[in-house]
Amino acid sequence: MADTKSLDREYIVPTYKRYDVNIVRGSGALLYDETGKEYVDMGAGIATNSFGACDPVWVAAVEEQLGKIQHASNLYYTDPCAKLAELLCEKTGMKKVFFCNSGAEANECAIKTARKWAAENKGEEYFTVVTMKNSFHGRTLATLAATGQDVFHKDFLPVTPGFAYAEPEDIDGLRSVFEDQKCAAVLLETVQGEGGVRPLSTEYLKAVSALCEEYNVLLMIDEVQTGNGRCGYFCSYMEHAIEPDVVTTAKGLGGGLPVGAVLFSEKTAGVLTPGTHGSTFGGNPVCCAGAVSIVSRIDGDFLASVRAKSKKIFDTLSDKPGIKGVYGRGLLVGVEVEGEPAAFINKCIEKGVLVLGAKGRVRLAPPLNIPDELLDRALAVITKIAAGEEI
Repeated sequence: MADTKSLDREYIVPTYKRYDVNIVRGSGALLYDETGKEYVDMGAGIATNSFGACDPVWVAAVEEQLGKIQHASNLYYTDPCAKLAELLCEKTGMKKVFFCNSGAEANECAIKTARKWAAENKGEEYFTVVTMKNSFHGRTLATLAATGQDVFHKDFLPVTPGFAYAEPEDIDGLRSVFEDQKCAAVLLETVQGEGGVRPLSTEYLKAVSALCEEYNVLLMIDEVQTGNGRCGYFCSYMEHAIEPDVVTTAKGLGGGLPVGAVLFSEKTAGVLTPGTHGSTFGGNPVCCAGAVSIVSRIDGDFLASVRAKSKKIFDTLSDKPGIKGVYGRGLLVGVEVEGEPAAFINKCIEKGVLVLGAKGRVRLAPPLNIPDELLDRALAVITKIAAGEEI
């Protein structure tokens, strides 16, 4: 029988440049390949396995729901879906939730909401959504157009119309876009994850919020990667004391199962009505049960622990030999290293630490509950590799 890697190469479309690792099992922040080699997981499925692999509370919640009903049409009510919506609204102060399956789908829903809201409140010609250069919002045709990086556009031209791009940290430039175009909304990430883990400043985010209010433009925050405790707050925008009209999230929400959500403020809660949007698997009871087990545990003490682990990473890696800079917030961290990031990542894998890449930087996004001893172990490997020391 052919091995996994051979089967993959023969039958799976090669859209991913995979590393030479076959993960077969895991427990918490430790993963294992088919040879039994152990890895400290500093990627968490790209900020998705919030409580690591096979978290026992999460597993129990998912298994319990599997024994009841695995799927029900959205023509009916289900308990986990309603409970998760309640939790998300309680945690954020938002008023309504729409469930889907991924971050791209959540952003698609946000874009549709912005267009419908603007058509009803400003006029049908107000449909432009402004995003930031260097942003990433998904790989569907609309979210690809929303993504402010030409490299993602080049093979799929013409991009979907209705988007404009502003330079991050340039509030005068954003004002110019508002003056020149008929805008419905701004969609932005507080930390540009796929863009190299580049955080936007509090001053800029507050200025964007004020400008949106001045021009009656929706403020939509993409929390797909930054939400659900990843940046040390339940949603990253909360650190900056701004109040968005729409929030999108996914990744860490389900703890490893596919679930996305769009959260609406009082201003936007009534925009989507029966028949205007939908998702067959959105609000799937098994995925929502897993998400409830994640979200219910992200409280103040837990978020404080995330911020403490973040400080450990920044303190350990900053100003060390071979490390040119450390960026990000919470447990979404970008490390700029000397030399090629790809070679650095492969060296980490060889030494039993799984890290990620992001536009010229090494990205760290471990499970939010990674034990300190495993975090220390991973950081020691990263530090030694950066310095060119033998391990």
